[in-house]
Amino acid sequence: MTASPDAAFTWSRRRLLALAGTVAVLVAGGAGAAEPLPAVEAPLAIESLLLDGSTAGSRLVVVGERGHILVSDDNGARWKQARVPTRALLTAVHMHDERIGFAVGHDAVILRTGDGGETWRLVHHAPEEERPLLDVWFRDERTGFAVGAYGYFLATGDGGDTWTSRAVSEDDFHLNALVPAGPDRLFLAAEAGVAYRSDDGGATWRALSPPYGGSWFGALALDANRLLLTGLRGHLLRSEDAGESWTQVVTGTNATLTAALRIDSEQVLITGLEGTLLTSRDGGRSVSLGRLASRQGISAALALADGGVLLLGEFGVRRLPEIE
Repeated sequence: MTASPDAAFTWSRRRLLALAGTVAVLVAGGAGAAEPLPAVEAPLAIESLLLDGSTAGSRLVVVGERGHILVSDDNGARWKQARVPTRALLTAVHMHDERIGFAVGHDAVILRTGDGGETWRLVHHAPEEERPLLDVWFRDERTGFAVGAYGYFLATGDGGDTWTSRAVSEDDFHLNALVPAGPDRLFLAAEAGVAYRSDDGGATWRALSPPYGGSWFGALALDANRLLLTGLRGHLLRSEDAGESWTQVVTGTNATLTAALRIDSEQVLITGLEGTLLTSRDGGRSVSLGRLASRQGISAALALADGGVLLLGEFGVRRLPEIE
């Protein structure tokens, strides 16, 4: 296994929020259980740790601890908890369209919905492997990938009914985030200062060498060539040539940066621990630093149809006003 100095942090950019800054490695819970227990309906689930979100048409879908998945049809004003067949920590969700979506998490859980997030079905579960899944993305209704700790890379060609394990490289770096960047180009944000690029739709991967040896927890592709990487200790890198060269962006913070959201053609919002919010109006070339008064960690953000932004994190969900 890998032995990078920050290995304790790299189980997941999202799990950093649950640890609240402590150095610990979470062993996947529930190992050895034949079948996972269903998530318990909780009135305060929307105030619990929420780690990722996606949009299904006008619907918002968010996921987090204890198998919580919640949906909203009014820009986050009201939420309804979905029926979910696991209590595992859910780390990422991807809605391919208004009906079909996938969520992943610890115990190598992969869930599928066919009704816009109302109900979910377990399509993969391997707690004995003790390798949590950290991100998921689908090119179309049948072709998709799920990535996670220790080089865990799963692929499906039948809409998630079956999954095949594949190798990105000979290393076993944690694969923290997977982002598309055009018809055939994909990027992976990984640990130990490594990122990967595929130019053939995920069939093969090439290691990139950003000029920082810590972990990358998030990535945002502005187009096929322009890429932002967010990582430990406030590190933010920008590339304009698909990762061949990099420029370090001054952030003014040492807080770990978790994810990036594109607001419009040049506006970007970058989230982080300690309530960190970085805003850019020039495609990530420069940023302005802000923070939540509560200093609670932020895992991700969603752009709302009415121009607002929804933050996800230790506090559950929180709406920001429109970014001008």
